[in-house]
Order: sequence, then C-alpha cells, then structure tokens
Amino acid sequence: MIHGKIDTEGLEFEVFMEDVETLNQRAMKGELDITKLSYHAYAYLLEKYVLLDAGSALGKNCGPLLIAKQPMTDEAVEKAVIAIPGKYTTANFLLSLAFPNAARKLETVFSDIENAVLDGRVGAGLIIHENRFTYEQKGLVKIIDLGEFWESSTGLPIPLGGIVVRRELPEEVKHKVNRVMERSVRFAFENPQSSKDFVREHAQEMDEAVMDSHIRLYVNDFTKNLGGAGRTAIGRLFDVARARGVVPIYEEDIFIN
Repeated sequence: MIHGKIDTEGLEFEVFMEDVETLNQRAMKGELDITKLSYHAYAYLLEKYVLLDAGSALGKNCGPLLIAKQPMTDEAVEKAVIAIPGKYTTANFLLSLAFPNAARKLETVFSDIENAVLDGRVGAGLIIHENRFTYEQKGLVKIIDLGEFWESSTGLPIPLGGIVVRRELPEEVKHKVNRVMERSVRFAFENPQSSKDFVREHAQEMDEAVMDSHIRLYVNDFTKNLGGAGRTAIGRLFDVARARGVVPIYEEDIFIN
C-alpha cells in the first residue's frame, strides 16, 4: 500500500511511524485521518473514528505479559510499581481486569520496559510486541499472560489493536481505504519477502528470528478480515469495559458497514 505494490485506487498516504501509545494520543487529538491504535483507546474515540475490517491484531496466545525479575504473589503485584506501555493500551486495560488494585503504574515506551525492570526502576513490567520473545533471554520471568487470562474468561481471541479511519470522511473514501488495506495485507501474505527490508528497517528487535516470530504471531487471518469471530471479540471487550465504567458509552457503530 505504502510502496505502490498494489492498486491504491488513487489514494496516497503520508506515513507516521510511532509507538502505539503515541498514536493513541494523536488519535485522541484527532490529528490523523487513518491510524493504528489500541482497542482500549478506540473505545474512547467512537465519535471520531470507525474501525476497518482489515489490519487488526487479534489472536490467541498473543496477549501482553506481565514480567519481573522473580516470581511475585498477587499481593506483591498490586503493591509494585509497574511499567506499562501506555494508559490507553489494551495491555493496560487487561492488567486492570486481572489486578484492579494495581495502581502504581509508570508509563514507559514499550521498547524500554524490559530495561526498566532489569535496572530496578520498576518492580514489574507489562510487555507487548516482540518483547515477549526476548524477556527470557534477559533473565526475566513471566508473572501472568494476560492473553490467556482473557481467553480463559471469555473463550474469545484477544483484541489488541486495529486500524481506524476518520468518520467525517466521505463514505466512498472510507470504503476505499478498507479495500486497499485488505488488498495490502493479502499481498503481504502472498509475497512475504516483499516487505522484508521495510520491516527490518523499522524493527525494534533486529534479530531475524524474533522479527519473523513477531509477524507470524500478530499478523493472521483476523488481519485480513475481522469476520464474525473478530467482531464478537471486540464487542465483548467494549462490553466489559463499559460494565466496569472504564470507558464512555456511545451509540455509534464500531465497525465500518
């Protein structure tokens, strides 16, 4: 899509590469026409954005992990300072479900959370993305897999992040973006080497095996199209958040029609 390897139907894109919480905050300000964001953040932005069917990160066995230098009891977790990748990340929302009394949180860029635990700035860290493949190599241990926590309580895949488009754009443009996004994802699946150099250029973790494992875990059939199961999982996440009073309630449709 970015490099013109598919038909973009006349659309052109200016790309901003940021960590997920920075994108969440930019979406809160309405600065971007199209953006990747956390589903937790999206729950606050239904008036501004509508979710595309293509481009999401959902799945099983891919949830955020709470890690530390050594095993911790639930009581110790609730007392610890915990590095989180951002207030509006889905990871932080899941942490609040598993440990509602854990209130000592330190917002930290996701790629620095392992180091924050290692050097003692925090007692535990909530990791996302490729860090789930590297923490053990650094001598850290898993306290809880929050994806497993979600899956065991709902039986549904864990919705992490999606791609949204500004609601005020013409319907024709929104649907064109959705088609182009799906076409781009499908091209990437069918031509896995085509994006290799671009991914490597922007990867936080440069090890080839970690990079490939990261893609295989987070890019799957839900990324091509949410389908019924994906939409159900996202709806459940929002229902749980609203029932706990975590997010406001809006009447707008979540999904592009």
